[in-house]
Amino acid sequence: MKLIETVVNRFKLEAVRNALAEIGVEDFTEIDVNTHGHQKRQVKISRGARLVANLYERVKLQIIAADDSVGKIVEAIGCIARTESKENCRIAIRPYLEAI
Repeated sequence: MKLIETVVNRFKLEAVRNALAEIGVEDFTEIDVNTHGHQKRQVKISRGARLVANLYERVKLQIIAADDSVGKIVEAIGCIARTESKENCRIAIRPYLEAI
């Protein structure tokens, strides 16, 4: 068993959900997260002050999968969520020792 953790852009979430449903993954966890990255920073002006936003809203997905289906899941997520910016899709695969 493997634990697949991925952080994806919120705008790609619905497409990732649909791709996972197509390959038979129905049970996973979604967590709202804020990431700090080196992407093009958004400048906001509030009450005359110039603010640079360097926190970005993303969604973290956690999927527990059998060893033989990990490749299909990673490929499905990567094909949809990856863009030219590496911060838009991060995928980590870890061993999952116990499933109850």
